[in-house]
Amino acid sequence: MDKYEAIMKLLLEAIESNISSTEVKEDIYEIPVGVSNRHVHLSQSDLNSLFGEGYQMTKLKDLSQPGQYACKETVTICGPKGAIEKVRILGPVRSKTQVEVLTGDSFKLGVVPHVKMSGDLYGTPGITLVGPKGSIQVKEGLIVAQRHIHMTPKDAEHFGVNDGQIVSIQVNGVRGGIYNNVVIRSNDTSALECHIDIEEANAMNINNVSKIKIIK
Repeated sequence: MDKYEAIMKLLLEAIESNISSTEVKEDIYEIPVGVSNRHVHLSQSDLNSLFGEGYQMTKLKDLSQPGQYACKETVTICGPKGAIEKVRILGPVRSKTQVEVLTGDSFKLGVVPHVKMSGDLYGTPGITLVGPKGSIQVKEGLIVAQRHIHMTPKDAEHFGVNDGQIVSIQVNGVRGGIYNNVVIRSNDTSALECHIDIEEANAMNINNVSKIKIIK
């Protein structure tokens, strides 16, 4: 190898090293994505009404957030204009029943759900749920989930954000773009993940292996 080739080799190695370093730096600011479909969270009282007194849900698989899981059981959601069958229940039971649907579902059901954060049910419309042992009419709890990012306080420090802060996220790719109004949810029991629903994911060709970046 002559002197010229040796210099070129060193230059190429330096360029490759710089590219790798940049990629690593970019990776530490990427956040995995969880795509959710319509689903239901039930209180124990409503679970009893739909499946029988003292019924215990059957875990189908664990979800990304600690302690959360998809159940084998499903229910039918009924609105004034129509119904959607086999809507998955997620566990564990909650203090209040919450029904999360897609915006497109509202036309089939004949309802107008509010875009809300999980657990913020005040003033939301109700809906009818039908199970194998009975049906219930919940007075409130029907929502379209606000897109959000779960993270720990340590993650929040890393990304320079705070619990409750509203940010924008950037999605790369041929159909990528920017989503605004994404809420930071930071607590000690969260796993780092951005949650969007399947309609939002389809609009930007996002799947469960996609990554996003926060834009403040």
